[in-house]
Amino acid sequence: MLAGIDVLKLEGFARLRGKRVALLTTEAATDRGGASTAGLVRSAAGVQLVSTAGSLDGADTLVVDLPGAGARFDESAAALGRALEEAARRKVAVIVLDRPDPIDGFQIEGPADESSMPIRHGLTVGEVARALNAEKRIGADLSVVPMKGWRRDLWLDETGLPWVDPSADLRSLSAVALYPGLAALDGAVSVGRGTERPFEQVGAPWVDGVRLAQALNARNLPGVRFYPVRFNPAAGPHAREDCGGVFAVVTDRAALRPVRLGLEVAAALHRLFGPRFELSAAAALAGSPEALSRLEAGEDPARIAAGWAADESRWRLRRGPYLLYP
Repeated sequence: MLAGIDVLKLEGFARLRGKRVALLTTEAATDRGGASTAGLVRSAAGVQLVSTAGSLDGADTLVVDLPGAGARFDESAAALGRALEEAARRKVAVIVLDRPDPIDGFQIEGPADESSMPIRHGLTVGEVARALNAEKRIGADLSVVPMKGWRRDLWLDETGLPWVDPSADLRSLSAVALYPGLAALDGAVSVGRGTERPFEQVGAPWVDGVRLAQALNARNLPGVRFYPVRFNPAAGPHAREDCGGVFAVVTDRAALRPVRLGLEVAAALHRLFGPRFELSAAAALAGSPEALSRLEAGEDPARIAAGWAADESRWRLRRGPYLLYP
């Protein structure tokens, strides 16, 4: 299996010859052999690299290689949106080097936003770019260097590609699997930023981890179990404070529904600890002010999650034109 940068390299970087290239990437983005995209493009024969610092000055083509985390609000999706808008404004062509959705490309979950994309979108990085460009009517001159050998049912550890941290706080595939749900709670509680296991645990100084673990395990959520922990995060909310909380153990990633998990955690925090948990943090998970009000009133979060079905079904059909792989 080859990522977009591997395909570009096999082509001898022919797509970039004669272009004035700006590059948007991270040092963590590598080819199959572990060489960084930044280094490969800099050293490619016949390629004129005019910017590596996020500027489009002097460029006619922007090359983007950003690993994604499979969630609508992950850092790569946000950066892609900004890059497409700026490139369209300045009439600079965009070439996205595709990378897998690390948590597979067919599971869809959660409420949609104004772009119609649910939280867990089931798209590769290149497909996200195509969707954003169309759904937000950005109108950038966009092309994607597709991967070779990728299938929609594959998780990253089934591709043979090296692990690439999608961000500094996403350091394992388990963390990425939980991210679409727990990331939405970041700010109201600690999600483990500044610990060795960010996005695998959640807590606050006022959380009783034993009670929270018991409440969540009683819900029998598919693919996950919880145990109480204490941690002291070095960053994020409650930095340098002793926190009680829970650690989420993924027991069956195929069955895991991370967005519902996030909603269940929010509901349990609200039920057990009342106003100390700012329930508005769950707005993205609930999907609408009306659903958030129902959650606040104590409605079963499973019923609220069932209300996502229409958004999920619409997206499964709507995303068709953006897909690059069967």
